[in-house]
Formats: sequence, structure tokens, C-alpha cells
Amino acid sequence: MLYAGAMQPNEETPSMHPFDEMYEPEAAAAAAAPDYRGYASGRAVRTHYRDYAGWLSGQNAETMHERRDEAEMIFRRVGITFAVYGAKDEGGAGTERLIPFDLIPRIIPVDEWDRMELGLAQRVTALNRFIHDVYHEQDILRAGIVPREQVLNNAQYRPIMAGVDVPNNVYANIAGVDIVRAGGEGGSGEYYVLEDNLRVPSGVSYMLENRKMMMRLFPGLFGKHPVAPVAHYPDLLLETLRASSPAATASPTVVVLTPGMYNSAYFEHAFLAQQMGVELVEGQDLFVRDDFVYMRTTRGPKRVDVIYRRLDDDFLDPEAFRADSALGCAGLMRAYRAGHVTICNAVGTGVADDKSIYAYVPKMIEFYLGEKPILNNVPTYMCRDPEDLKYVMANLKDLVVKEVHGAGGYGMLVGPAATQAEIEDFRQAVLAKPDGYIAQPTLSLSSCPTYVESGVAPRHIDLRPFVLSGSEVQMVPGGLTRVALKEGSLVVNSSQGGGTKDTWVLEV
Repeated sequence: MLYAGAMQPNEETPSMHPFDEMYEPEAAAAAAAPDYRGYASGRAVRTHYRDYAGWLSGQNAETMHERRDEAEMIFRRVGITFAVYGAKDEGGAGTERLIPFDLIPRIIPVDEWDRMELGLAQRVTALNRFIHDVYHEQDILRAGIVPREQVLNNAQYRPIMAGVDVPNNVYANIAGVDIVRAGGEGGSGEYYVLEDNLRVPSGVSYMLENRKMMMRLFPGLFGKHPVAPVAHYPDLLLETLRASSPAATASPTVVVLTPGMYNSAYFEHAFLAQQMGVELVEGQDLFVRDDFVYMRTTRGPKRVDVIYRRLDDDFLDPEAFRADSALGCAGLMRAYRAGHVTICNAVGTGVADDKSIYAYVPKMIEFYLGEKPILNNVPTYMCRDPEDLKYVMANLKDLVVKEVHGAGGYGMLVGPAATQAEIEDFRQAVLAKPDGYIAQPTLSLSSCPTYVESGVAPRHIDLRPFVLSGSEVQMVPGGLTRVALKEGSLVVNSSQGGGTKDTWVLEV
């Protein structure tokens, strides 16, 4: 709880190993230098957190409350919100919400980040090789490493992309890879990949705005901590998009294609366009003539070379996909297949971020790169496999079960937190369509100090680094840390009440 004058830990959940991002495990604590202890009883602070932990323990509760209120006011004024589909306010209108921002950063030492960065580059490179392969030679399918039917019958597989070449053979120009760190009692501290987001990954604007907010609220901390910068992400993104242009020009025309202001991530679409200095367009702003894409401007049509699209394949072109879509541009796929425009991320990329394909990524790395994975997957049971299904049915109360096409924390069962009725309902859903589900053990996710109403308390977190692939693979240090604000929850998604915090990678 909060004591007068200084911040103190509120260890709300005895079963949760409090703040294991900040503190050494018990065994390591016993061997640590005995002259430094944190403000949690008997626990040694991890080296990279020591300066910050000392600062935090001396902060006044009233001041921290004021800083949190200031952050909320600024985020609301700037319009950093997201829409919640299906939610209504008292008047029946759709709702927009602030993503809660936590004042306490998540800190990662540079040696951990360096290894993570290598693993991310390796993984995204292999995934791009896989997507190219399934739309061309299909070597990995012939080798039997990934089941043919699991790819060709996948809802995200786009036959229209067969044989289509894309610049640099890169399909996922922007990837958001969700990573968790094993914590809790006996936790190894190892990082695991939880899932790959390769279609239209979102959240990078919150990463950038969180850093700006921390620098505004606590400028003195950045003089005392060698925090790696992230503000250059829009420059790297623009560089990546330009490197993907099919046109031989020094300054290709790049646009951000948005579904419009009612999309849940519209703030991010507008933010990134503004930061890159490019046009934000809707489908009605574009047209195709002679298999080239043009943008309507006050000075007449202007040819478009690269489209950073923030809408799903189905809505891109009513001629090729959904005829009822008013969000895309008729003829866009003709121009794309002719090589006259680049779409980032490429059409058909979703075939590789299906949760049933996720389990094969380590084998992809070995098949395409001849390397062992640097970052491991979470062990995964494929419900389409009879033996795996039998195990899942017998252990639902201990597993996390997910729809293979689910997103946003929906379509999943967290067994240990579910009621018996919820478990039985999910059992029937899985049995009715086994190939639509996977299951994973319930990881003891690491917890980080988080500022909640009752004080500083442990909350589970994950990390989404953003990997850019153009002529080379690049990323800014860290990423978006998402935090499950509900006590004991493992669901970090903003649509499920999760928040975000700044991510510091210390350069020394």
C-alpha cells in the first residue's frame, strides 16, 4: 500500500512472484551483493533496475497521482484513443477509450535486447521466406514440414498471389512479434514468442507517445539512465516503405491507406502518416488507370508507388475480394500484380500469422536458414491432431486455448481463470471444430511494478517489438509493453482492459 511520503509495494497477490522483472529470483538473491536490497522484503534488485528502483522508492504518492492525471489529460486532448467494437455508451453510440498509461517503465538490459533483436531478425526473415515459398515453389510443403492442407485451405491463403513477385521478396514489411518472459516462482527469465502479427500489426504509435509522455513527466530520469531512443521509428518506417517501391525513383510516393476515422486504430494511421510526412488516404481517394494507381489531389492525379495499408485483404479491392467493400480501390490488385504499385504488408501475408502455422516457425528457421531458433516458441498443442486433442480435452482447466484466427484477446479460454461452465462451453466448441483451435500451457508471465489505484503492485506484461523489413531488417530498441491491469489477469489486450507502459532498453 502507499505510505505517506514514499512509494511502497502493494503485493496484492501472494501467488504472484512480485515484480520479477525488477527483482532477482530467490536463489540469485542469495548470491547477490548483500549491500543493496530493494524495497520489497529481502529481494535483491536486478542490476539494470537499481537506479530506477532507488528513485521510485523515494517518490511521493501525491506527486505520482498528479503525474498520472496529467498524462490522462494530455492523451485525451491529443486524441490518443481506440474504438471498442460492439461497445456502446449510454446513448447507444460506439465508445472510444483511452488506453491506460502506466507511469512505471519496463526496463530491459542491453545484453537481453541484443539477443532478442537477433532472434527477431532471424524469425521474421524465415517467415518472409516461408510466405514467398508457399506462393511460389512450395518446397516446404513438398518436404512435408508444414502440412499442405493447413496452408492451402487456410482462410488467409490468397490464390491470386501465386507466382506474384514482391520487392526484395519481403511480404511482412512491418511485423509485430509478441514476446513474453517467463517469471513467477522458478521462472527461467527466458523470452518466448507468443505469436506473430504480420498482416496489419498495430500499437507502435503508443510506443512512441509513451516515450514522449515519460520524457515530459520525468525529464530528469533520462539524464540519469542511458535509455536507447525510439523516436526515429517513423524515419525507419518511411525508409523501409521507400525501399519497397517498384518505381526507379529517388523519391517514390508513399501513402497510408486507412479504412477511415471509425477504425479502432485510426489515431495510429493518422499519426504515422503525419510523422512520415506522407498522405493519409481512404479508398475513395485512389483510382486505377492503365494498371497504375493514382491519388486524387487538388493539383490533379498523382501516381502512387507504395501503399502502407491498414485494412485487411478482404476490403482492399472489390474486384478481387469482397464486392461489397467500399473501403478499398477497384482494380488495385491488377496494378499490384502488374508490379506497378507495392502494398505493405503484402496481400496474402496472413497465411503466416495464423496461430496454427505458428507452431511450425522453428522448423521454418531450420529449413530456410539452416539455423537453430534463437527465440523459442511456447509449446503448442494442435487440436487438429487426435493425440493433442485428447490431451487438451483432459487438461482444459490448466491450458490456454485459442482460436487460430482469434485476435484482441477474444476467442480464447484461460483455463485456470475460467469457471467450470466456461470450460465446458469451450470444450464443445473445440470438439465441434478441432482444426480451429490450438492450446498452450499457462505460462507464469513475468510481472512488473505497475502504478494502480492502491499503489505499486505487480501486473503481468508482454512486449511487442516492431520489426521492419525492406532492403534490410531494422528495429528500434524495445517496443510496446502491454500490461494486464486487472489483478492476476494474463490478458494484456487493450480491448480487454489492458494498458501500456514505456519500454527502456539501457544502452550500457
